Amino acid sequence: TLLPAMGYGKQQMRDLEATIDKTDCDLVISATPIDITRVIKVKKPMLRVGYELQEIGTPNLKQIIEKFFNK
Repeated sequence: TLLPAMGYGKQQMRDLEATIDKTDCDLVISATPIDITRVIKVKKPMLRVGYELQEIGTPNLKQIIEKFFNK
């Protein structure tokens, strides 16, 4: 299950915290730009991961975004 953080306001963080706590899972993998454990406390183990995007070929991300907004 993928659960996107939909913002970092106080109510949004409380909602995210409650949703994570109610989710049946063994581990939460956090790939948010911030260390989310500084703003929420959950009862599940949480692992923070990072990522990089390496584009190979076309269309690349810029082209996809430009095409989307030019519609």
